[in-house]
Amino acid sequence: MRVDAEYVLPLRWHDDRDLDELTAYLRDLSRWIDVTVVDGSAPAFFRAHARAWGGHVRHVPPAVESGANGKVRGVLSGLALARHEIVVLADDDVRHTPDTLAALVTELQDADLVKPQNVFVPCPWHARWDTARSLVNRALGADYPGTYGLRRSALPRGYDPDALFENCEMERTVRAGGGRVRARRDLFVPRRPPSARRFWSQRVRQAYDSHAQPVRLMAELAIIPVVWRLRRRRGILAFLTLAVIGFGELGRRRAGGEAVYPRSAALWVPVWAIERGLCSWAAVGLRLRGGMPYAGARLRLAATPLRTLRLRMTDAAARPRRERNS
Repeated sequence: MRVDAEYVLPLRWHDDRDLDELTAYLRDLSRWIDVTVVDGSAPAFFRAHARAWGGHVRHVPPAVESGANGKVRGVLSGLALARHEIVVLADDDVRHTPDTLAALVTELQDADLVKPQNVFVPCPWHARWDTARSLVNRALGADYPGTYGLRRSALPRGYDPDALFENCEMERTVRAGGGRVRARRDLFVPRRPPSARRFWSQRVRQAYDSHAQPVRLMAELAIIPVVWRLRRRRGILAFLTLAVIGFGELGRRRAGGEAVYPRSAALWVPVWAIERGLCSWAAVGLRLRGGMPYAGARLRLAATPLRTLRLRMTDAAARPRRERNS
């Protein structure tokens, strides 16, 4: 069954070790939905991708050149070219099925942005470690996935391509414009795990995202001082460890998560919490030095506060009236 929507996949590859697997996925995907791949890879890789995908999808370079976040430039380029009002945005490691695509499109009949839940398939040790982050996010509210369903009209001016935490920036921009954002915590979309090397390289970068959520950042910064202060009080530390595991289990069971997350998943939450506590301090150091290194630049902004975005939009809407009356 084909859905009336556009699939936008931004990517920028430095090697083609997964080319055959992604090509097979895109071939299947093109039977279910119109696909646009916005490819910011180097010329040699771009040409190889064009040969592999040209018969199945629309394959284009990014048209948006301003902004330090290449993924956002790719998304904005794809949105400008989309042939449909409804768009499915997805990272190159996301693996939708006909059912997950149909569910997203259905939800967008009365919503402007829909966020499903990614789940790693397969799930090696480092993916189980990173799954703990998803469980915490689910316990607190909802995760930030690698794929969204979006109405193009909900982002008439796009969103900031200099924000590091691009998913948060996109969600807040839709909300600031009056859009309806819906979390489908029970809609599980497979995602291929990163390599272990990629996993390690993302630890501080993910911690930097918490600068967009000051209360959460303060809690994460407190983890290591609290553990150090209680290092000789093993009973209290054991109790806190069990409490953290229980919090992760709450996220695992929320909205049917126990059907896709193994029973051992919550046991990784204390490990993730210690890692996040350490990396949060490293992220603060990077912020003081100008921001998170990213593609040869430094991004200081994690994401714009929602209140600031609303004020900007209000001012932008009022500016033409002021100019007419002046």
